[in-house]
Amino acid sequence: MPRGEPLRLFAITAPGLAPLAAAELAALGVTGAVVDDAGVEWTGTLEQLYAANLHLRTASRVVLRLRTFTARAFWELEKQARRVPWETVVAPGAAVAFRVTSRKSKLYHEAAIAERLAEAVTRAVPSATVHAGAAPVEDNDVAATTSQLPPQLFIVRVYRDRFTLSADASGALLHRRGYRQATAKAPLRETLAAAMLLSSGWDGRAPLVDPFCGSGTIPIEAALLARRIPPGLAGPGHEPRHYAFQGWPDFDAELWDDVVARAREAILPAAPGPILGSDRNGGAIRAARSNAARAGVDGDVAFDTRTLTAVAPPSGPGWLVTNPPYGVRIGERRALFDLYSELGRIARERFGGWSVTLLSADPALDTRIGLPLEEVLRTRNGGIGVRVVVARATR
Repeated sequence: MPRGEPLRLFAITAPGLAPLAAAELAALGVTGAVVDDAGVEWTGTLEQLYAANLHLRTASRVVLRLRTFTARAFWELEKQARRVPWETVVAPGAAVAFRVTSRKSKLYHEAAIAERLAEAVTRAVPSATVHAGAAPVEDNDVAATTSQLPPQLFIVRVYRDRFTLSADASGALLHRRGYRQATAKAPLRETLAAAMLLSSGWDGRAPLVDPFCGSGTIPIEAALLARRIPPGLAGPGHEPRHYAFQGWPDFDAELWDDVVARAREAILPAAPGPILGSDRNGGAIRAARSNAARAGVDGDVAFDTRTLTAVAPPSGPGWLVTNPPYGVRIGERRALFDLYSELGRIARERFGGWSVTLLSADPALDTRIGLPLEEVLRTRNGGIGVRVVVARATR
């Protein structure tokens, strides 16, 4: 793939996060992006492919669309598969895996589809080793920093006989920043924490407080955002994690080095404003401090073990952004009524002039806050439907 060749690219997101990813892409200079329920599609350059993987905070992975075609019989699939430019993304001797989903199509046997595609790969790259099957690698989801690289994953979607074949450019899922090795109970995914911050309207300079910080994901993501550290450069030395595209035969190491160098030059030496995280669980705070150190932002976030009633804001208006506990069963929900009432009281009495952003799973709990909460985002967290709700400060 020469540097100037247009590429069909797609950033996969969790439900509801695609508009945020589109805004991030626009900030990277991407134009003409199209948003749908699964993510954001655009025609871009190799440089944009590299930059999107390095910079996107709300995307799960970036893929390269290799080919779309219609096939209703296996001989048609085999014919079309031989036209796919496998050699552009499969290096000699590389391992390859497929994840296939087929809906409302004549070719519905997903393992058989993967087998035909595997035969086409080995025809194009005879030394490649192929793990054939419908879903041989669970999300291709290994640690981004591991020396054991996953196979090159191909994602195949078949709907009403229309095939969309994509090469995963990311490798490990993009929410794996590499810093979160210590976690508290029910950790918040990094991409969702970033989505909360971006949808809250926080400017990256005003004070930010999280009184239920757990293992620190929201404050750490806030520090990365405030210092303009791309997720792919999280760490004390700002070294990039490994991406699948680095194993492609036409990987442009010089261009990649330029993308990384420009990102490093934009990093601020410190967060412009205070970022505070607290939790009543001392173990969670110890985990948060360890995670912040691995992210390279331990000097930007102040973590403290304290109860909600002991939380106090720094001077000046700012943002309270948090993921309070929420119950999914009736008994749990009722036990949380008092906690949410207390959170609302503290927000009103101590955080006057502040914006408040919560991750909410239950409107009945929201009403206990006593603030004019507006829904700005709807998604899922750990399989549970959740909303990001905001009470905007009046200045």
